[in-house]
Amino acid sequence: MAVTEAARTEVLCAEAAAAADTTGGTAAAGRAAQELGLKRGEFELAVHLGIVRTAAEQSGGRPRVRREEIDRLRSESGFPDAVRERVRTVGTAEGARLLGISPVRFTRLARAGCITPVTFYLNRYRAVVWLYLAQEVLDFAARAPQLLAGNSPVWMRARLDAGTDWRARNWRAQRIERLLSRTEDPWRRAAVLAGVLDPVQLAEVVDDPYERAYLAKIRPEPVFGPPGSVAAREAMTQLMQADDPDEILWRRINLIMELDGARASRQAPRPGDDHRSVPVPLADPGTESLLDPAPGLLARLGLRRRVTGRRATGNGVPTKTVE
Repeated sequence: MAVTEAARTEVLCAEAAAAADTTGGTAAAGRAAQELGLKRGEFELAVHLGIVRTAAEQSGGRPRVRREEIDRLRSESGFPDAVRERVRTVGTAEGARLLGISPVRFTRLARAGCITPVTFYLNRYRAVVWLYLAQEVLDFAARAPQLLAGNSPVWMRARLDAGTDWRARNWRAQRIERLLSRTEDPWRRAAVLAGVLDPVQLAEVVDDPYERAYLAKIRPEPVFGPPGSVAAREAMTQLMQADDPDEILWRRINLIMELDGARASRQAPRPGDDHRSVPVPLADPGTESLLDPAPGLLARLGLRRRVTGRRATGNGVPTKTVE
């Protein structure tokens, strides 16, 4: 009898959990991934690529997946293998095998910006290991077969000889473009761009602390939330920050343009607006009293004359990368 009651309790708990995961015609990310036959990383990538469309929670919680979206994907021809194939990733060794070239040549192509990574992970040595969409690797082979054999072109050799590595920059650009395509809200678009600048650079462009706090609050996160380990969070933060002068300038210009539209649409929340007012974060070291109040475009870009302080350079300590 005790066993029967225990089994019944377990079933009731499972049903309650399932009901909680599928409320209001939507499913939580974990539940949706299970129904679509995807692993956690595969589902997260599917959402990022727009293969799985999510619905934002009105209360500000994590995105959920509508039942119709799950049914749509499950009804597609070739499910679930077809969905898995669209998010299949390869590392350097497997990518080289797909192209029929050596891993060294594959790495050179990636460093030169010919192949863009779609995600990464940290190995046991906390080094970044880049991953590439298998289909994009094959598309590159069909698009530029001349780069798979023979001598590298002059422009590619020049980039590599200069020590250039375009993997992180191209990953950032692709990620930003996809995040921007998923929202029309001007403040959320500005939040995407704000995440590319380090705290000092961001304070130069957005001098209102309440606006910076709001941008930080609505910045998009992975569907399952931030990475669990401290090392992974630090790596994500570091890789997301622009580290080349022309890239930093370009992102500042884009952020200013988005902020103009955002401010015209509505004001960032202030203390006393409502019970969800955004708290002002503590000032980052080195961001106070850095700039004079000179107006104009250069001032808005954060390129005005310094009063005190020094410009932050790059991203600090470089992240190790596995070739």
